[in-house]
Amino acid sequence: MITVIANLKGGSGKSTVAFNLSVWLEKHGRRVVGYDLDPQCTLSDLGMLRKDIGNKPYLTIHSVRAVLQEQLKSHDDAEVIVDVGAANMAAMKEAMSAADRILIPVPPSQADVWATQRFLHIIGPDLNVVKMNGSQQIMAFVNRADTNKAIRETHETESALKMLPGIDIVLPHRLKMRTNFRRSLSEGLTVFEMWPRSKAAEEFHTLATALYPDVVGK
Repeated sequence: MITVIANLKGGSGKSTVAFNLSVWLEKHGRRVVGYDLDPQCTLSDLGMLRKDIGNKPYLTIHSVRAVLQEQLKSHDDAEVIVDVGAANMAAMKEAMSAADRILIPVPPSQADVWATQRFLHIIGPDLNVVKMNGSQQIMAFVNRADTNKAIRETHETESALKMLPGIDIVLPHRLKMRTNFRRSLSEGLTVFEMWPRSKAAEEFHTLATALYPDVVGK
């Protein structure tokens, strides 16, 4: 399955999700091939750091841009994770056209909701038929959610996403704004490797299981 993690707006946590998800899948016995198509190359840097430190499993991450669709579709025996940002719009569109699903992490703010709405316009010319090849599943979830339940922006953002035409599924599983995510990345580790019993690890496991329900238990 080809999963493209994308967002029009920077700072949404795409690379953090892609990195943690790739390692999570590897640890559950799946072969993963990653593609880092973001000029910032954060996913590639994390993969190199992980290998330099000796944290296994190592990740296979490509930055190839030529004939991208053919390369993405050539990994029949692997889960393909693509991290791409709006700074490389051509690669983003090409990757999305080859994807089985597009995962959009959305921070809790009105500006991010507006950016997601614009992103849906980019995915397809007709807002009522946003899928570029008619088969992608478009999913969104609230990332970097507020830890304080009394703050309304997180709930309002999730509600707004449910109203946007073009999103097939708004996942109810949120990742909250926790320093554990940032600190673990500096060590080339996922949050569930560094703090396996933390709330952040629990939240990520819940999200990953929702995305890959057939993985756990095998």
